[in-house]
Amino acid sequence: MPSIAELCAERTLLSEEEVEVIIDLSRHLQLFADVFQSDVFIDCPLADQGTALVVAEAQPTTAPSLYRSSVVGMHAYAHNEPAVMFCLLSGQPVIGSRGISQEQIAMRQNVVPIRAKNGRVIGVLIMEQDISEIVEQEKNVERLRETTEQLSETLLAVALSESSVQSLMHEGIVLFDGQAHITYTNPRAREMLQEIGHSGVPEGSSLVELFYGKLDRASLLAPTGIVRQELVIGHVALELKTVSINRQQQGALGLMLIRDISDLKEKEKQLVIKSAVIKEIHHRVKNNLQTVSSLLRLQMRRTKLDEVEKIYRDSINRINSIAVIHEMLAYDGLETIQFNDVLDRIAKNVVSSTAKPDQAIRISISGDTLTLPSDMATTLALVSNELVQNCVTHAFIDREQGDIRISLYCSGQIVRMEVADNGIGLPVAGDTARKGHLGLKITETLVRENLGGLLQMASTGEGTQVTITFPLFPAEPKPI
Repeated sequence: MPSIAELCAERTLLSEEEVEVIIDLSRHLQLFADVFQSDVFIDCPLADQGTALVVAEAQPTTAPSLYRSSVVGMHAYAHNEPAVMFCLLSGQPVIGSRGISQEQIAMRQNVVPIRAKNGRVIGVLIMEQDISEIVEQEKNVERLRETTEQLSETLLAVALSESSVQSLMHEGIVLFDGQAHITYTNPRAREMLQEIGHSGVPEGSSLVELFYGKLDRASLLAPTGIVRQELVIGHVALELKTVSINRQQQGALGLMLIRDISDLKEKEKQLVIKSAVIKEIHHRVKNNLQTVSSLLRLQMRRTKLDEVEKIYRDSINRINSIAVIHEMLAYDGLETIQFNDVLDRIAKNVVSSTAKPDQAIRISISGDTLTLPSDMATTLALVSNELVQNCVTHAFIDREQGDIRISLYCSGQIVRMEVADNGIGLPVAGDTARKGHLGLKITETLVRENLGGLLQMASTGEGTQVTITFPLFPAEPKPI
């Protein structure tokens, strides 16, 4: 197996001094692996920014390893390990990202940057820990959660039938016999029954009649677990939970818990009203944006200067991209957005409004389903608008047809969006040419400032590809 120095000298662009930093850190890998009970690796960047090289590894002796064989000398690619690429390119650590190992084992991955003396990121330290037991425990907890309420209430019913009933409970308690006649009510239950129009001692009364015939006697007596029902009587909303105890020798066949949920129902009503108001606000914002867009379009038709017309068209597309977000928020009433649908509408709108009449530009969208908070969706919508618009305007400037491929990938907390075309590619000037485009300046600023991510642009030999990588939940700004 080649040494770290040989691997770095042959396949990376690291200097000898930077390689010494990697070698020095590698001497401690086994200690890290044993202490943290994790597989530990060092990956170094290659000339291709989407690829890294595994130069060192250590398997724990204190816990099972995730790997059956060595991976030193193998490549790590952006589509398989986005957290590694994001850390290499941004210098920001990625903690707690979950994934699946090559042996299909659930793992948790922590990635931190390795820096040279001048601060440049020259590699990443990766710790991968087997969390298959944790994942299985989480599944078991979820199963237990679903049955805990029923089990707890059944135990409570048995306890109440065998001992004195406390009167200081929040819920009203009613015990009834095999004929659905009440045998006991606690003080709280009597208060609630008074609120719905009953006075006096309810013992001996029919449970069905007590709730004005709104209960099914058969369901009350059936030994089928907990029966839940909500009733609204006058201005009072009640939640009833009934469970069969089957202890007739003590004069009680079942137990009913009564809870006053009038306040809760009123709050739900207010939430429904507020939700409707919010949806209406989004709807009106969308309408206002479309009105502004229409006014700009009318003004654009009056101009005779191509450059002014382009500025108008770019502004209209940006406004329409934001309007799409508000339209979806107005329709769903949620604060999260299924971004794939937004992306499809934005891309088609840009192509139809920007492409020349004789051009045939095709759009394809693939990858994972991406759900984003509304603020992140708005930012990514503007970014998508600029990138697609850039493809139509520059990539196919002298061509009659072209393809734009948009791919979305979401791995743990890392999102990657790729926008590729088969156009003329980047000019030889590269970054110098990029500086002159307002759209790219806007895109880079939005990605960096609003998403906390990175934007990369490269010629693929078949056109241009722009890759945006950002964390799904950006870290809070560090205090100054």
